[in-house]
Amino acid sequence: MMRSWAVFDSPIQNALHTMKYRGNISLGDALASQMQDFLGSLQWKIDIMIPIPLGQQRLKERGYNQVALVAQPLAYHLGLVYAPQALWKSRDTRSQVGLNISQRRENVENAYQADQSMVSGKSVLLMDDVSTTGSTISSSTDALRMAGARDVYAITIARALAHHSLNRV
Repeated sequence: MMRSWAVFDSPIQNALHTMKYRGNISLGDALASQMQDFLGSLQWKIDIMIPIPLGQQRLKERGYNQVALVAQPLAYHLGLVYAPQALWKSRDTRSQVGLNISQRRENVENAYQADQSMVSGKSVLLMDDVSTTGSTISSSTDALRMAGARDVYAITIARALAHHSLNRV
């Protein structure tokens, strides 16, 4: 099950791009505090929270995972175990921006691995910044299920609607 907190449009789009591409990491706490009530209202029974990981090259270039900047304080506010090391990218992938639906799916297929000792039998909450086609969430969910996760829920900060260009997200 996946839910999104907002639509990928102004001002959320501007905030996410500022955090992701301009290094304004302080926006993570602000977004987490705004999302707290929404996520709590879903009443999902969650054991651990995992941000979608970046590939090593992208992490090296950016210096931080923008999703983790929101996921960590959100997990803290909700009393969830925060486990970023439970899921990792097993290979670097292209940016999804500008790729069509089938290219996005192929780009992230089998790109993630999960730590069985951390997720087996657990109810996991995955977090990503923007969902466009759901390919990243789907590939990550597959890795978590293969490692024995009992349930996988997903939350994104924003959801791109059909009228949004894939070149923008």
